[in-house]
Amino acid sequence: MTLNRRLFIAQITGAAAGLAFLPDAFAAPAKKKMFFDISLAEWSLHKELFAKKITNLDFPGLARKEFDISIVEYVSTFFKDKAEDKTYLNDLLARCKDNGVSNHLIMIDGEGGLAELDAAKRSQAVDNHKKWVECAKYLGCKTIRVNAYGQGTAEEVQKAAIDGLGKLGEFAKPVGINIIVENHGGYSSNGQWLATVMKQVGMKNVGTLPDFGNFCIKRNSTDWKICEDQYDRYQGTQELMPFAKGVSAKSYDFDAQGNCIETDYSRIMKIVKDSGFKGIVGIEYEGDKDDERTGIRKTKALLERVGVTV
Repeated sequence: MTLNRRLFIAQITGAAAGLAFLPDAFAAPAKKKMFFDISLAEWSLHKELFAKKITNLDFPGLARKEFDISIVEYVSTFFKDKAEDKTYLNDLLARCKDNGVSNHLIMIDGEGGLAELDAAKRSQAVDNHKKWVECAKYLGCKTIRVNAYGQGTAEEVQKAAIDGLGKLGEFAKPVGINIIVENHGGYSSNGQWLATVMKQVGMKNVGTLPDFGNFCIKRNSTDWKICEDQYDRYQGTQELMPFAKGVSAKSYDFDAQGNCIETDYSRIMKIVKDSGFKGIVGIEYEGDKDDERTGIRKTKALLERVGVTV
């Protein structure tokens, strides 16, 4: 082999080795990862569920196959007599496993207000929730959402909420379940009021579930769609995020560009991100203009878009 040929081969070999360490200029850019995971709240399908078109047992498979969502949030209303039915719960778990779905939380309604001023009623409400703590544990959930409801002055109800949530939190603590309160009407929709409750309870497993659309403190007595006392949703979300163990991405209507009309998602999700939250954001569509499944898809697309831009 001539000297010139040996030099040429060495140069080519060296150049190829060098290129191996260079980034591929033609490779597709890496997709930016969202700072949160997406779950589907069962209430998004409440019309179909109440109409018996689907059941609670169908929900995990539907979340995965229809929307490609692998984390779900249940509503106790749709299996209210099954909290202690192991046969039923095993069937539900089997469907989750078959579809690669994990369980995040159960939203509890109809079990009494944990801020009732009457001590006996409040104690009964605490007891009513205990089976759901155990149900959540059995299903592999981390959390149950409860209501800090009571009638009285803001100070009276706040004191009762601290007591009720504290007692349920103590029960749930050794089981490893979180007790979280959603801004769900009344005093609980006042971000400052609920944040004060959290500070006073002072337990790591007692927190909040900020809901973007539930900041109405008082509704019209004859038309519930009319809100007479509305708390600022951005301020409220900011006040509740330090205690959040989940976020409820409520949506109703969308414009032609796919933006939520009633809530600026870029603004509110930046508040969520700036709080340091890196947990699960649940889709909760509750609109009327789109059917439920379309509304879920639109909310998911919006979250996926905003999740990489804020």
